[in-house]
Amino acid sequence: MPEALDALLDLLDLEQIEQNIFRGQSRSAVVPRVFGGQVAAQALVAAGRTVPEDRLVHSLHAYFLRAGDPGAPIVYTVDRIRDGRSFTTRRVVAVQHGQPIFHFSASFQTYEEGLEHQYDMPAAPDPESLPTAAEMLPRHLPEHVAQRLVEARAAVDLRYAEVPPWGSVGEPREPRSQVWFRTNGKLADDPLLHVCLATYVSDMTLLDSVLLAHGRGGWAVGDVVGASLDHAMWFHRPFRADEWLLYDQESPSASGGRGLGQARIYTQDGKLAISVIQEGVVRVPR
Repeated sequence: MPEALDALLDLLDLEQIEQNIFRGQSRSAVVPRVFGGQVAAQALVAAGRTVPEDRLVHSLHAYFLRAGDPGAPIVYTVDRIRDGRSFTTRRVVAVQHGQPIFHFSASFQTYEEGLEHQYDMPAAPDPESLPTAAEMLPRHLPEHVAQRLVEARAAVDLRYAEVPPWGSVGEPREPRSQVWFRTNGKLADDPLLHVCLATYVSDMTLLDSVLLAHGRGGWAVGDVVGASLDHAMWFHRPFRADEWLLYDQESPSASGGRGLGQARIYTQDGKLAISVIQEGVVRVPR
């Protein structure tokens, strides 16, 4: 297993310090705070470890309250809200330095048959035909910025279908973007691990479509200031995070210093696996 993926899995392997209380480590991100996808994935790990294995997560809702300190551990406290016959609900609070930095709730369900339909998968280029991050980022960013992004995302093979926001600064485009992603290495068969990895990646690019609409390059070039505010995901069908997933993203609105992103994640064979919605702060520096 590649070293970067092994390090990420270690980051998600929380220490249980008491019943319903877990501790996770942190690491620096591209910006000087804990990456939001890390906190969300760790919270899902904490919640999932208090739920029977036959109940799979089908939705999560989260609020980012304060910037996380990458130099300090995060304590996750799980509240066992409900254990029903079909559904289990958990609430998680992440705390650093005595203050909550993140609130999270998730619902788990036993498998059952039901009605089936989905949106068709949109057209997208073959992921194998697209440049890797290590090949693409240096074309558009200063060397030191590109290197930091490549290192921060080294556990994930993430490939843009089109030029990302920082590659088209000053050129407003349709507020839509697509990326393919998978982990840089095979994962165990644990379904919770795969949804946690997808949750981790889901916070990387969702607000890109907001930036595209305004010709902004984003946090990588410093022409906007931003942070995630809230994040919601619905898990529809089984998938593997170590196989190609298409992240089809768009932004229906930006106003009041905030931007909204919404997306669907498809397996390579066209199954709709996940729906995602996120709102974030998107401010133009004064």
